[in-house]
Amino acid sequence: MKSLKTLFGATAALAATLLATSALGQTYPERTITMVVPFSAGGPTDTVTRLVAEAMSKDLGQQIVVENVGGAGGTLGAGRVASADPDGYTLLLHHIGMATSATLYRKLAYDTLNAFEYVGLVTEVPMTIVARKDFEPTDLKGLIDYMKANKDTVTVANAGIGAASHLCGMMLMSALDTQFTTVPYKGTGPAMTDLLGGQVDVMCDQTTNTTKQILGGTIKAYAVTSPARLSNLPDVPTAEEGGLSGFQIGIWHGIYAPKGTPKDITERLSKSLQLALKDPNVVARFAELGTAPSSEADATPDGLKAKLESEVARWKPVIEAAGQYAD
Repeated sequence: MKSLKTLFGATAALAATLLATSALGQTYPERTITMVVPFSAGGPTDTVTRLVAEAMSKDLGQQIVVENVGGAGGTLGAGRVASADPDGYTLLLHHIGMATSATLYRKLAYDTLNAFEYVGLVTEVPMTIVARKDFEPTDLKGLIDYMKANKDTVTVANAGIGAASHLCGMMLMSALDTQFTTVPYKGTGPAMTDLLGGQVDVMCDQTTNTTKQILGGTIKAYAVTSPARLSNLPDVPTAEEGGLSGFQIGIWHGIYAPKGTPKDITERLSKSLQLALKDPNVVARFAELGTAPSSEADATPDGLKAKLESEVARWKPVIEAAGQYAD
């Protein structure tokens, strides 16, 4: 009899939990949501986040406040969300570094593939290979030859270990089978400032950070890393056209919630994300930045989960071959 009472008690408790979870999903959100960006304000990922957060706020009926928690290649911000209450009020918008940090950092405070619930993919931003405006090479082939011949003196800037520019730089070194002098900065802004000032030679960074300078003629563009030329940079050839066969890299962004966040809430957020990615202002601004919203099928928990798993597997051998770790 005691066992039967225990079983009934457990069943009742489970039913109550399920009902409470369902009710929570139906009333969510009831207050301001915080969306953590694990990089500094004003950078490419911050720009994407603020556009999407504004559009999602309209649909959700509650403000989404963007909080910049930079440091350690994005792992500090990700760790903050991983340890947050799983109630849907603390979210993370991270880029490809979510996948690469699993190998770059050998002692992470969280398990990349198991510490989060998935909301959906946001966008995939192409990269550009650029240089200071007075750099000698005139095209990508010339740049490749020059960098190989001057590997000991060429400087390649990046926004710090784990940043998109660092990852692209590693892939460039791998493609050319050549090691360069890399100059890490504490953020995209300082790296671009020194490129504009001629203190460093080359950088490989997202179109969200380089398009304005390319169109303004303040830096020299050699290639985009997309399969086809970009409509807003029609005169910049693809890396494939310039002689770097197979050199395609996009910095994808996704939204995550802490592990244990109720499914009703992640599904509500995913639906809101899908609507936000159809918002005319988001579509237009993304186009100006050289990117496009993710498809409705990709802006889902399953779409993001599949992307993260495949990218962790893709980048692991690249990082191990480069031997560049963050700890």
